[in-house]
Amino acid sequence: MSSEARSSDARSSEAQPSAPRHPDIAVGASASGLAGGSGSGGVAASAALVGSELATLFRRRRTAALAAALALIPILIGVAIRLAGDGGSGRGPAFLDQITNNGLFVGVTAITVATPLFLPLTIAVVAGDTIAGEASHGTLRYLLIAPAGRVRLLLVKYLSAAVFCLAAAITVVVVGTLVGWALFPIGPVTLLSGVTVGVGEGLLRLLGIAAYVAVSMLGLSAIGLFFSTLTTVPVGAMAATAILAVTAQIVGALPQLEWLHPWLFTNHWFGFADLLRAPISWDSFADNALLQAGYIVVFGALACARFLSKDILS
Repeated sequence: MSSEARSSDARSSEAQPSAPRHPDIAVGASASGLAGGSGSGGVAASAALVGSELATLFRRRRTAALAAALALIPILIGVAIRLAGDGGSGRGPAFLDQITNNGLFVGVTAITVATPLFLPLTIAVVAGDTIAGEASHGTLRYLLIAPAGRVRLLLVKYLSAAVFCLAAAITVVVVGTLVGWALFPIGPVTLLSGVTVGVGEGLLRLLGIAAYVAVSMLGLSAIGLFFSTLTTVPVGAMAATAILAVTAQIVGALPQLEWLHPWLFTNHWFGFADLLRAPISWDSFADNALLQAGYIVVFGALACARFLSKDILS
């Protein structure tokens, strides 16, 4: 081979852009590029991007650690009650004194314990990492190859955080149910209204509680997404989201600020107790969904406004 040919090959290889080192980044970039099309091709490309994002999220060791930490809550509750005996002293979380009579209440107690602190913390980690995490790793620009890809990327990132909300709530309830089944007797469930329902209906109501809690965390996820667009440091966005969740609950506990309570995204977090009544009262579910939708719209719009005007340098 002549020296001129070797020189031409070297220049040709240098001119080709290097591919992203992370395979999911390549998938996401190609999906974003295809999503600029219309019709079924655009939908398929967007679906591919969503699938890639979800696969990346749930393959991370951090996500597995968060899920394990949530699963540990019902395990600790079940083992503690099993070793200590009847918890009917009237102290502790709601439904705690019902566990020894019916193991299905392990899941209810665990979700009651997890909702004010542990679930918001895990969701703050996932939502706060959505955009800032990509920026800190230098992969954000690979996901923005297609024109107008920023809004699509925000939607995909938020959808992945929303799926994690559902997965987190189901993890607590399902592990709690399995622990209760293993350690305590299982039987018909006596609801708060005094009516007794069968085990099958009790399990369906537990899944309904998980869905209610997942919806309750959607507003917080939107807030975390917005904070994530403000910084390239994921820890900062995570901390701000978690602090806001705690602050909202503190404000919600102050009677002097009662006028503000209906506007707090935490206001209906414990409304799932209505799913343990007969007949079920759906008012709290509707009010909670409407409130969370308002936060999604407001903070989603803020995230879009910030992200669309942001210079992507990494």
